[in-house]
Amino acid sequence: MILSVYPHLGYDISFLKTTPHGRLPLLVMVPWFISGIAFLIELNYRGFLLGRLAALESGLWRSGLAQQLSPLALIAGALIFAFDPFMVNTFQHLHWIAVWDGLIWGAIWLRTKNLRITIVAHAIEVMMMYSAVRFVLS
Repeated sequence: MILSVYPHLGYDISFLKTTPHGRLPLLVMVPWFISGIAFLIELNYRGFLLGRLAALESGLWRSGLAQQLSPLALIAGALIFAFDPFMVNTFQHLHWIAVWDGLIWGAIWLRTKNLRITIVAHAIEVMMMYSAVRFVLS
């Protein structure tokens, strides 16, 4: 949907061809490189950062539900993920899309405390997006 709407709004997405991801061959990116990136990102952002933020936030709430959901940690983690300098420099005006991903993957991790699920969700979503972008830009 983003790939069809964004160009109609006057935004150029052809720069994605020149990103490090766009220059690598398809069989290197899918599934190997994307899976490795998903593992490292989830380990860092959900396993470490969100885990620490949620632990800090848990002392703020009396309700067990608020402690489990950690809304401030979830929002902060998603924003830090989306505004990471690599994301901003690489994906330019499209980096804001990662806020949504950070919220979804963060909520999954907070609910399950299972990093493997977020790694798989991240890898599958990025493989689908990457393949769609390659198809549209080719």
